Amino acid sequence: MTSTTPPDGRPRFWKRLSRGDGLFALTVVATYLAATAVAIHFRHLDLDRMMVVAERALSGHLDSDALKGTVDSVEIGGRYYLALGPLQLAPYIPFAAIPDLQRIGSYIAGLLFGIPAAWLALPLARAYGAKGRAAYWIAGFTAFGSLLLWTSVFGNPYYLAHTESFLALTLFLIEWAGKRRPFLLGVCLGVSFLARPTTILAAIPFGICLLWTRRHELRATVRSAAAFSLPIAGAIAIYGWFNWVRFGSALESGYSISLLQVPWLQQARARGLFSIWHIPWNLAVALVQPPNVILRFPFLVPNAIGMSMLLVSPGLLTSLRAGFRDHTARLLWVTAALVAAPVFLYYGGGLVQYGFRYSLDFTPFLVALMAIGSPRWIGRRERFLVLASIGSVLVGILWYSMS
Repeated sequence: MTSTTPPDGRPRFWKRLSRGDGLFALTVVATYLAATAVAIHFRHLDLDRMMVVAERALSGHLDSDALKGTVDSVEIGGRYYLALGPLQLAPYIPFAAIPDLQRIGSYIAGLLFGIPAAWLALPLARAYGAKGRAAYWIAGFTAFGSLLLWTSVFGNPYYLAHTESFLALTLFLIEWAGKRRPFLLGVCLGVSFLARPTTILAAIPFGICLLWTRRHELRATVRSAAAFSLPIAGAIAIYGWFNWVRFGSALESGYSISLLQVPWLQQARARGLFSIWHIPWNLAVALVQPPNVILRFPFLVPNAIGMSMLLVSPGLLTSLRAGFRDHTARLLWVTAALVAAPVFLYYGGGLVQYGFRYSLDFTPFLVALMAIGSPRWIGRRERFLVLASIGSVLVGILWYSMS
């Protein structure tokens, strides 16, 4: 991508903070704090189940009787565990150690990952070719018009996993557009895996591309392969150990045996945790599911089962401007499709949610594609889609806060 490479041949994306950059950073902080305040005001500071687990973890245990009968709990030998990952638990532990912070800690954890991810939207856009105002429009969409904002402000461990993965994948893409240090690339994907395991599939196309570019020197290829794969293997080992300690098997995440309280979800899972049977349903929710119609104002309300991501975040459509001719664009499209595959094969669908929250697994790649295609933006049409996305997400925050 020639548009991202300065004359000296070395990409530089961390420039001196301009007034616009500073204003964007402050707007991110103000918006995320304000949205969190709204969520707390309406939903109150209830003690999160994950905080209970974190408090138990401080004493060397991962089970709790308080989990009995709750969604996604797993009973093993009379002990009750929560079928969530290690990176969803880790941010809670410092807050669990301070009783006065336990109720607000889940909200702080979301912001600690969400705000940096939103900040990095601007260097991500610039790294993949967006210039001038286009970079701010793309960064604005990412920070406020994608579901990143929505998942960052509700103090929910399920949503936290998306925010953590989004941050890790953003750092990965920035590093890829820059120095492409194999170890750092592997660390980013390893962290993303610990939050959202299926995102590890991004390692396949990017790993192949990384090694292909260094194929002429065997020693460099071997070193790169080792450096790239080592942190990923470490992350897999950590997750496997976490599963083994709780469920007696490194391959059992808990989701296949966890308690479900919705009959149709039980029936769906009976067909398989991942199955082609789930594809039509997930595609319908992700692409065409409308809001619910009611007979009183405002007549349309979000559907808690999910809604079309193109309706909720229509700015994603501007990624089509990237086309398929550019080598980096092809790599990003292939990766987005590969990471999306298990999302559409999964039984759960993501409820309760606004939009289709599982789309956050591949949204960072679409944001990079938006930046690649930004030189071909017409102008008003793309800005309208970004503004519509921002308005939609703000409505989603108010809806979920007050529901």
